[in-house]
Amino acid sequence: MIRKLESIFTLSEDERHALQTLPMQVVAIKTDQAIVREGDSPSRACLILSGFACTYKVTAQGKRQIVSFNLPGDLPDLQSLHLTVLDNSISTISPCSVGFIQHEDLRDICERYPRLTAAFWRETLIDAAIFREWVLNVGRRDAYTRMAHVLCELLTRLRAVGLVEDHACDLPITQGEFADAIGVSTVHVNRVLQQLRADGLIELTGDRLKVPDWDRLKEAGEFDPTYLHLESNQAAA
Repeated sequence: MIRKLESIFTLSEDERHALQTLPMQVVAIKTDQAIVREGDSPSRACLILSGFACTYKVTAQGKRQIVSFNLPGDLPDLQSLHLTVLDNSISTISPCSVGFIQHEDLRDICERYPRLTAAFWRETLIDAAIFREWVLNVGRRDAYTRMAHVLCELLTRLRAVGLVEDHACDLPITQGEFADAIGVSTVHVNRVLQQLRADGLIELTGDRLKVPDWDRLKEAGEFDPTYLHLESNQAAA
């Protein structure tokens, strides 16, 4: 969490220490398990410590739309600190270690360290920016561009928390989950990934992604990292 916040906000030593000593209940959660559900009124926020999760909505017909992938360091339901009822669900998509932080402890640390309030506010604003970019991605880009864009975003966000090495990272996301994220069928996702491979833009081995040509993948995905509002130049690396 500290690494994630420091990618978007400059923290003091006292603020880092306060975050390190924040009371937290750590729980191991298996793949495809709910962390919180739409309609819940939680008294705590969840922090993804390891593993991947997703935020999603479901139609009346049971079709799922993933609206963001949640990576280590993310607080995907931070809005529950101020919104009484959740309007989305969050589920694991790989085995996860999740830290649950009581709302009262978050409110206390924000009162004692007002700049952390600003850091958390910036975090939620960037979440909103990601949602806007995803609306554009699903609504106006073709499937090839959508997939390239999502892969660029994931690599950039993982790099910001130190989980990318030489343009390669673990990516435990299934083709079905990518389909729910970019709004196409699983079969179409498979075709798009095969085309990205054939074009020399990605290499996928199991759950491992490597990007041989970062500039070309960014171009293919129309990816401009401005909406991630990172404080460093990691997005351009």
